[in-house]
Amino acid sequence: MLLLFIPIGITVNLAEKIGKILDNEVPFIEVALYYVDFTIYFANLLFPLFLFLSVIWFTSKLANNTEIIAFLSSGVSFWRFLRPYLIGATIVCILALILGMFLAPKASKGFNEFKYEYLKKNEKTQETRDVYRQINDNEFIYASHFQPLGKSARNFTLEHFEGNKLEYKISASSLRFNPEDTTYSLRNVNKRIVGVDEDSIIHQNKLDTILPFEFDELTPETYIAETLNYTELNEFIEQERRRGSGNINRYLVVAYKRWSIPVSAFILTIIAVAVSSMKRRGGMGVNLAVGITLAFIFIFFDKVFGTMAEQSTFSPLIAVWFPNISFGILAIFLLYRAKR
Repeated sequence: MLLLFIPIGITVNLAEKIGKILDNEVPFIEVALYYVDFTIYFANLLFPLFLFLSVIWFTSKLANNTEIIAFLSSGVSFWRFLRPYLIGATIVCILALILGMFLAPKASKGFNEFKYEYLKKNEKTQETRDVYRQINDNEFIYASHFQPLGKSARNFTLEHFEGNKLEYKISASSLRFNPEDTTYSLRNVNKRIVGVDEDSIIHQNKLDTILPFEFDELTPETYIAETLNYTELNEFIEQERRRGSGNINRYLVVAYKRWSIPVSAFILTIIAVAVSSMKRRGGMGVNLAVGITLAFIFIFFDKVFGTMAEQSTFSPLIAVWFPNISFGILAIFLLYRAKR
């Protein structure tokens, strides 16, 4: 199934992107590596559905040839009939777990970097508004407009606390990062030092200084979580949590899916066996129609709940595992029905 559909996906993608690839004069080796990453990226993303359809096709062939009836009539239990499927699904899920934890992140990095470097140049350079960060235990920063390409920000503020007490606050109309010496240039700077009886204010038109954060860490690319292996991803999430990042839910969805996708393949295998093990009027076409319908419902649940978690306060854990839990219940129901 993978060998059938991935080349079709590559062909469709290449037909869509060929104009931009030629306009940007992308080297052939870069395009070839992009489609290697494309293959791994989408194989990891879609393999549960391909496994699901493959099991339906194979089992429907057995059912249409009356082999399942003969198998069960010989005195073998349905659970014994199911055992090879469970063993096969377990092996595939372990391989998928390794793929999702370590290999797919590297492919995702190459896939996204090519896309933003050659195909979506303008999208990566758009400014981000209202950036908040806790950069360490004592300091918080804010910028109303953040521009990654120009390495600049407007309406910049840095607040330094000792415990719960504000010690001083630095405000600037603009900030620019100087990569040659890793300093920052601030304009129209006001530094307010909080005193016991009264505050003191120091004004400077321009200030070149060192600040305790890396400019590129202020707004990580939205796809960065997909490019990290599981250990790196957990460390990144903890780092962003300390900084007060607003994208924590997005990163947690990616982390939880590293475990949920292999489990979903196992659940979909059981559903596929239960749906297709009975001989039906209409043959394999009916089983495939039922299977494809269930697959689209699963994808719908997965996308809707994933988007809810990323864009709201909805729990990422519930969002990622709800499709598996609901389809797991469906799998048990269909399995007992097929057994009877």
